[in-house]
Amino acid sequence: MRSRRMWNMLAVAVAAIVLLSSCAPAATPTPEAVELSSSIVIGSLEPLTGVNAIFAAEAIAAQEIAIRHINEAGGIHSLGGLTLELVSEDTTDELDAARLAAESLISKHNPVAAVGFFMSKLTMGGSEVTEREKVILISDALVDTLTMRGFQYLLRAAPNSGQHGESALEFVVEAGERAGMPIETIAILNEDSAFGRSTALGAAEAALKRQLPIVYQREYPYDLTDVSSIVAGIQAADPDVVLHAAYFGDAILFAKTFEETGYIPKFILGMGGTGYTDPDSVEALGEVADFYANTYSYNPAKDTPQNRKFVEEYVAEMGKIPTEGGGISYYSMWVLAEMFELSGQLFPDDPLNPENLRQAAMQLDLTSGPAVETFPTDHIQFDGTGQNTYARATVLQVIDGELKVIWPFGEAEVEAAFPRPDTTE
Repeated sequence: MRSRRMWNMLAVAVAAIVLLSSCAPAATPTPEAVELSSSIVIGSLEPLTGVNAIFAAEAIAAQEIAIRHINEAGGIHSLGGLTLELVSEDTTDELDAARLAAESLISKHNPVAAVGFFMSKLTMGGSEVTEREKVILISDALVDTLTMRGFQYLLRAAPNSGQHGESALEFVVEAGERAGMPIETIAILNEDSAFGRSTALGAAEAALKRQLPIVYQREYPYDLTDVSSIVAGIQAADPDVVLHAAYFGDAILFAKTFEETGYIPKFILGMGGTGYTDPDSVEALGEVADFYANTYSYNPAKDTPQNRKFVEEYVAEMGKIPTEGGGISYYSMWVLAEMFELSGQLFPDDPLNPENLRQAAMQLDLTSGPAVETFPTDHIQFDGTGQNTYARATVLQVIDGELKVIWPFGEAEVEAAFPRPDTTE
């Protein structure tokens, strides 16, 4: 009887221990206990087919070089040397396809972050998907409103389109003063996408602040095939300079039409990095490309070890210097690496949680390192909207068939050909 009573008491005690164990809170994992994948997956979403495939190919090449450099440098040190892995999806140049590409990439690869879309209209749609899925997106598109929608997971290190327009106006005014040819009137052109419109608006606002008359302004359809009437309108208005937000095909069409009509304005400056002077445009235009200039979100001539290394390897792989798509993609990938590094320090128990990554991004204040060494200015810091506060454009010009940095003047490779020596008197 006594033995049965003891067994009953023992059974009750065991049950109590099991019950208490099941009710106890789970132990918080220590940093050492956190299990991470063997690599951090980064998505690349670019228009690999379509009219802007040239720039997408440049972006992908730069992204791959950046990831190779990051991994060769030891990966993400705060995460035990975790490496980065790039996966890509073609967005084409259609809005619905961009959304589907983002959904496909996320469902197949579950990336922690992504870079890309390049075209602003694609980013508008595709970023809705990355935002919904809480995937950090570093945009390589420029339109201002991308970072004005209250999105929490979208960042942009590059200068926005308004800053490109402002930089363009600042350059021509300063160049005119240096050349003894004060700028008194301007013309502004833009293709009719959100990018073209916001870039032109940035230039127009900068002109208004300086009380500089805009004597001709025109927005045209992106796929326009005849620009002779617009060129005639510019000639009739006779501005000192023409500021033009264009993509690839339309810029080439305008340059050839100026040449064919025999009317060359005193200076023609593209805005936004994909117009008259990217290497493929120079090849397509031949001698006609000389003296055209363009604002860029990247300075291929910045004299730092990391930038020299990037340019050397990019030229070896692509046969041309990196410009807009390549430059933005390279430093954006390094910004992601810095974000991962800081998140590992701040949130060692859950470093790749999207909320923690967002907080880390908002606390970045970069004044040195590979991202800054390849950025046009020496400072990268995001404001509450996700836009880099310290962004600024660079101006490059085609001189004797080669693309050279001409502004800011303190960083110029050569003296700007301003006004154009072939201008129509």
